[in-house]
Amino acid sequence: MSADEAAQQASQELAEVPVERAALPTDPGLLPELGAGFWSIVREGCADLVIELTGAQLAAIEVHARLLLAWNRHINLTAIRSEEDVARLHVVDSLTALGLLRRNPRPPSILDLGSGGGYPGIPLGVALPGSRTGLVDSVGKKVRFLEVAADAAMGALRAGGEGGPDGSELRAVLARAEQLAALPDQRESWDAVTARAVGSLAEVAELGLPLLRVGGRLLAWKRDDGSGALRRELADAAPLIRAAGGSRPDVAVVRLRDLPGHRLVTIRKVARTPGRFPRPPAERRRP
Repeated sequence: MSADEAAQQASQELAEVPVERAALPTDPGLLPELGAGFWSIVREGCADLVIELTGAQLAAIEVHARLLLAWNRHINLTAIRSEEDVARLHVVDSLTALGLLRRNPRPPSILDLGSGGGYPGIPLGVALPGSRTGLVDSVGKKVRFLEVAADAAMGALRAGGEGGPDGSELRAVLARAEQLAALPDQRESWDAVTARAVGSLAEVAELGLPLLRVGGRLLAWKRDDGSGALRRELADAAPLIRAAGGSRPDVAVVRLRDLPGHRLVTIRKVARTPGRFPRPPAERRRP
């Protein structure tokens, strides 16, 4: 074998050796601190929403964002890449539902469907002391991120003196909404179900309403671009919502200059959901 052939063979053998990816970070303290731009947007957003967060709650939100930015370089958790956009389009947008959830007479139980990068579930969970939040996703690598981010957020709360048995609870769940709805201890047991960038309102209602207790609320983040698409989506979803035990949707305008066109759609559970919901995915896709 010539020298050139030996070199070519060695190069081919090296190319076939699997390269292990470095372990993704689990300690946010080893990651870069977030810049002034992130904090300026979060604080301005909280002021506009007339909400106050404690130092421990802000620390929990920060460690979550640090981990998201680090993991997102290796795993596609979100198309949003900059600190400022994470602050505006994830953190502040998630907190637009906080005022509504604080009206609950007791700390609410929240199920965040398709949680992915942990928004809105983690910011809402840490901002509601005593709440119980399930972060649901069907993709294993996303659930692994949710486990790490939830642990870090809870650690920040405990470090700030807000942990303990009466503190918030965050738990990642590897499952589909249909699987949870089939479990007696999950069906019709949650105070609130949240869904952000998950699917059409009809799909969200069919998946979320079976999991809500009567009197609970389904919260869906939507956009209105002025084309009439949201109005048509609401009309298309109306028969399904009624059939699944939901009220007429309430559409609230998010009055923040940095979130133009954002809407928060709320559906109250007014009657028990028939056992046929949610239907199998193939049946839901039919017109």
